[in-house]
Amino acid sequence: MHTTVFERARPAASVVSHALSGTRQASFWLDDLAEATPTYPRLTGDLVADLVVVGGGYTGLWTALLAKRERPEARVVLLEAKTIGWAASGRNGGFCEASLTHGDENGISRFPQEFDRLQELGLANLDEIETTLRELGVDAELERNGAIDLAVEPHQVEWMRESAGEHALFLDETAVRAQVNSPTYLAGVWHTRTSALVHPAKLAFGLAQAAAAAGVEIFENSRVLGLDTAGLSVAQGTDVRTATGTVRAVRTALATNVFPSLLKRNALQTVPVYDYALMTEPLSRDQLDAIGWGNRQGLGDSSNQFHYYRLSRDNRILFGGYDAVYHYGGRIRAEYENRPETFRTLGEHFFTTFPQLEGLRFSHQWAGAIDTCSRFCAFFGAARGGRIAYATGYTGLGVAATHFGAKVMLDLLAGRTTEITELEMVKSRPLPFPPEPLASIGIQATRWSLDRADHNRGERNLILKALDAVGLGFDS
Repeated sequence: MHTTVFERARPAASVVSHALSGTRQASFWLDDLAEATPTYPRLTGDLVADLVVVGGGYTGLWTALLAKRERPEARVVLLEAKTIGWAASGRNGGFCEASLTHGDENGISRFPQEFDRLQELGLANLDEIETTLRELGVDAELERNGAIDLAVEPHQVEWMRESAGEHALFLDETAVRAQVNSPTYLAGVWHTRTSALVHPAKLAFGLAQAAAAAGVEIFENSRVLGLDTAGLSVAQGTDVRTATGTVRAVRTALATNVFPSLLKRNALQTVPVYDYALMTEPLSRDQLDAIGWGNRQGLGDSSNQFHYYRLSRDNRILFGGYDAVYHYGGRIRAEYENRPETFRTLGEHFFTTFPQLEGLRFSHQWAGAIDTCSRFCAFFGAARGGRIAYATGYTGLGVAATHFGAKVMLDLLAGRTTEITELEMVKSRPLPFPPEPLASIGIQATRWSLDRADHNRGERNLILKALDAVGLGFDS
């Protein structure tokens, strides 16, 4: 069985132990918010609104903000179970990708007839995000530097050649190492136009402040317990119930991401998978010179169990990915976020990638749950006579796609037939996951098979081929 580069060139255990000693268990992005962040009250009492948005992450914030920009006179209420941006929106890698389909291969295989248009819509969506943030004065530290897909195994080099094209520049071994100097790199594709980087927490808090300034009423620590429509006409809407008050809303947008759906129809549509990340201390000038990276692109390798990494504004390196951990029953618990074996593995892979940075330490380690669905990109829909809409299932590539999801929900709630509501991607739904114990068995078998493919020069086994055949394949 083939060994991967991360198994062939492991750093000394002492190097990793030193780097992880004293590491803080917390999201760097949330820690890094330079000034006191605004807080919002808990809902107390009952309200009536034109639109209630459930969830204070990117999807919910964009939905509330765009709704107010479209209809300033509308009363828009946002309910967040904890605090703004505390979950995936404050913990992700900050990769703001144009792709709406979690990469080209996934999009081509699932939506071949409309893939070209989805690419155009995705790029327009990213452009619109950049323009809107500029108009609103939101400093999310957006950098439109592009991203490089990396070949770190010989069989991946040809993949890079095949994926080059418009806005995608092939880099041979010499060229890719001139961009970022790692002994693991064999080739790459620089996507010059279709990717940006952001500070995740600053994006979330900036959107919240912009929404509040536009008149959105934001309530934190107001977990929604249920959606009641019994006895209410479609025109009356939905009673959105919390422990301390109820909002009767004509229309409701669900932006609950990884957390259990408030609609029974979506109960088996997503599962939570834990993703892990490390953040280094700031690099010195000499350390930066040793690795290059002058163009500050986002980076990701091309294995099934892939790593993603990028520079922060103060020249730290975020290094995450590889392990994607599912817990039986789809449980979401804080204790799952501290997984020493995964952080040590990430540390080993970091110093394999950048051996010249030996001695550098990690300041932060953290984890969080990602909502994944069986088609590995977001899905959308409306329920209860069109009074409720939802967007979920982003599978770790939602920083930009949430803006698109917000627009879809607003069109659905308004009853508008638009180009995006007529997309097959929007009208179709993914296959549900089976109930336990089948879900756990299937997910663990898939993870094992993806690992075997990485150890077998990308060759997919019978399990993965069977999943491909029924539309459940994953090769990101």
